[in-house]
Amino acid sequence: MPELPEVEIVRQSLDKKIKQKKVKKVIVRNRNLRFKIPPDFTSSWNGQKITDVKRFSKYIIFCFSNKSYCLMHLGMSGTIHIINDNENNSITNTSFYSLPILPKKHSHIEIIFKKFKIIYNDPRRFGFFQIIKNKDQLKKRFEHLGPEPFQSEFNLKYILSFFKEKKKSIKNFLLDQNFVSGIGNIYANEILFLSKINPNKKVYLLKEKDCKKIIKNSKKVLFKAIRKGGSSIRDFKNTSGKMGNFQKDFNVYDRNGLSCKRLGCKGIIQKKVISNRSSFFCNFCQL
Repeated sequence: MPELPEVEIVRQSLDKKIKQKKVKKVIVRNRNLRFKIPPDFTSSWNGQKITDVKRFSKYIIFCFSNKSYCLMHLGMSGTIHIINDNENNSITNTSFYSLPILPKKHSHIEIIFKKFKIIYNDPRRFGFFQIIKNKDQLKKRFEHLGPEPFQSEFNLKYILSFFKEKKKSIKNFLLDQNFVSGIGNIYANEILFLSKINPNKKVYLLKEKDCKKIIKNSKKVLFKAIRKGGSSIRDFKNTSGKMGNFQKDFNVYDRNGLSCKRLGCKGIIQKKVISNRSSFFCNFCQL
């Protein structure tokens, strides 16, 4: 599943291509995504100018000229492909965890502009689209989610209050979208490594200095991943055909049995399953 940095790269790619462009037509080939596409979906898009492409957490937000919105979530296997008219596009994929070209099957939605179209492809159909009528509804839609690590609300007071007397592990909290939005398994491992915190440590045992490290390193890891174009665990490429390369900077993720990269540390990276997710950590500097 794409995490916040990969979704941000998709947003940037789409924003460059479709901002201030008018939608000519939308074709729905399969309504049966995670949430069924409603009958008025195409009419909500047709004739609208895309005034902006925003993102919150792992959601992409298409902003329409009539002040309504459409949310898109890529789910487990959703990809967005940009196809220019009369061109043989070798690289179409703006998304993550999939082939860089448009697959022959599972293209469910086409959004057609002048001279190009955008195709949503999703073999597992866990992704979804949702029309939001106005700004108040948009705000309400995200009320259940915690702040992003970049937001000022993700601060020491918030974290200490959230963690008070809780016995869940810090790794589970970082993956809990009700606590903080947008962090997935890859980046949770990297954040905890930089913070020198064991992923299985219970949050009520964390000191104030530990929480400050989590705040700082959450921003640091995600900003760096965005700057490097995401993590190409498989074949992610953006619309310019460039692969994300943050995976070259992994300190712990997918490095089970290798030496710790921290200067002066003689530890070995361990792998442990916590709540059905693989956790990677150093057995020496993350005690």
